Amino acid sequence: MSRSDDTSQKPAGEADEKQLLPIGKAAQQAGLSRQSVQYYLMLGLLEPTQTTPTGRRLFGPKAIERLRLIKHLNASGYTLRAIRELFLRHHN
Repeated sequence: MSRSDDTSQKPAGEADEKQLLPIGKAAQQAGLSRQSVQYYLMLGLLEPTQTTPTGRRLFGPKAIERLRLIKHLNASGYTLRAIRELFLRHHN
Protein backbone atom coordinates (compact mmCIF):
# COMPACT_ATOMS: atom_id res chain seq x y z
CA MET A 1 0.00 0.00 0.00
CA SER A 2 1.43 3.38 -0.95
CA ARG A 3 1.52 6.21 1.52
CA SER A 4 -1.17 8.10 -0.40
CA ASP A 5 -3.53 5.14 0.04
CA ASP A 6 -3.10 5.07 3.82
CA THR A 7 -5.96 7.00 5.45
CA SER A 8 -5.45 5.50 8.90
CA GLN A 9 -3.37 8.48 10.04
CA LYS A 10 -6.27 10.95 9.72
CA PRO A 11 -8.05 11.76 12.98
CA ALA A 12 -11.62 10.47 13.15
CA GLY A 13 -14.15 13.04 11.99
CA GLU A 14 -11.62 15.18 10.15
CA ALA A 15 -12.92 16.42 6.81
CA ASP A 16 -11.30 14.88 3.77
CA GLU A 17 -9.09 17.61 2.32
CA LYS A 18 -10.08 16.59 -1.21
CA GLN A 19 -13.66 17.64 -0.44
CA LEU A 20 -12.69 21.02 1.00
CA LEU A 21 -12.98 24.05 -1.23
CA PRO A 22 -11.68 27.60 -0.88
CA ILE A 23 -14.28 30.34 -0.50
CA GLY A 24 -14.49 31.22 -4.21
CA LYS A 25 -15.08 27.63 -5.32
CA ALA A 26 -17.58 27.04 -2.50
CA ALA A 27 -19.47 30.17 -3.53
CA GLN A 28 -19.50 28.98 -7.14
CA GLN A 29 -20.81 25.53 -6.11
CA ALA A 30 -23.66 27.19 -4.19
CA GLY A 31 -24.47 29.69 -6.94
CA LEU A 32 -23.40 32.69 -4.87
CA SER A 33 -20.80 35.42 -5.09
CA ARG A 34 -17.65 35.28 -3.00
CA GLN A 35 -18.75 38.55 -1.38
CA SER A 36 -22.06 36.99 -0.29
CA VAL A 37 -20.25 34.09 1.37
CA GLN A 38 -17.91 36.51 3.13
CA TYR A 39 -20.93 38.48 4.34
CA TYR A 40 -22.61 35.31 5.62
CA LEU A 41 -19.43 34.47 7.52
CA MET A 42 -19.39 37.94 9.04
CA LEU A 43 -23.06 37.60 10.12
CA GLY A 44 -22.42 34.21 11.70
CA LEU A 45 -24.65 32.30 9.26
CA LEU A 46 -21.79 30.04 8.28
CA GLU A 47 -18.55 28.70 9.69
CA PRO A 48 -15.69 27.34 7.60
CA THR A 49 -15.25 23.58 7.80
CA GLN A 50 -11.55 24.11 8.39
CA THR A 51 -9.12 27.02 8.60
CA THR A 52 -5.54 26.41 7.56
CA PRO A 53 -2.60 27.61 9.69
CA THR A 54 -2.25 30.50 7.21
CA GLY A 55 -5.89 31.52 7.76
CA ARG A 56 -7.32 30.15 4.54
CA ARG A 57 -10.96 29.16 5.07
CA LEU A 58 -12.06 25.89 3.52
CA PHE A 59 -15.60 24.59 3.06
CA GLY A 60 -16.91 21.04 2.86
CA PRO A 61 -20.12 19.56 1.46
CA LYS A 62 -22.21 20.39 4.56
CA ALA A 63 -21.13 24.04 4.43
CA ILE A 64 -22.02 24.21 0.73
CA GLU A 65 -25.45 22.72 1.47
CA ARG A 66 -25.91 25.35 4.18
CA LEU A 67 -25.01 28.06 1.64
CA ARG A 68 -27.63 26.67 -0.75
CA LEU A 69 -30.19 26.67 2.06
CA ILE A 70 -29.39 30.29 2.94
CA LYS A 71 -29.73 31.24 -0.73
CA HIS A 72 -33.08 29.43 -1.01
CA LEU A 73 -34.51 30.90 2.19
CA ASN A 74 -33.37 34.40 1.24
CA ALA A 75 -34.89 34.06 -2.24
CA SER A 76 -38.13 32.89 -0.57
CA GLY A 77 -38.39 36.16 1.33
CA TYR A 78 -36.58 35.47 4.60
CA THR A 79 -34.21 38.19 5.71
CA LEU A 80 -30.68 37.19 6.66
CA ARG A 81 -31.49 38.17 10.23
CA ALA A 82 -34.52 35.83 10.25
CA ILE A 83 -32.40 33.04 8.76
CA ARG A 84 -29.81 33.53 11.48
CA GLU A 85 -32.52 33.33 14.15
CA LEU A 86 -33.90 30.14 12.57
CA PHE A 87 -30.43 28.60 12.65
CA LEU A 88 -29.91 29.66 16.26
CA ARG A 89 -33.25 28.15 17.31
CA HIS A 90 -32.55 24.94 15.44
CA HIS A 91 -29.10 24.65 17.05
CA ASN A 92 -30.46 25.17 20.57
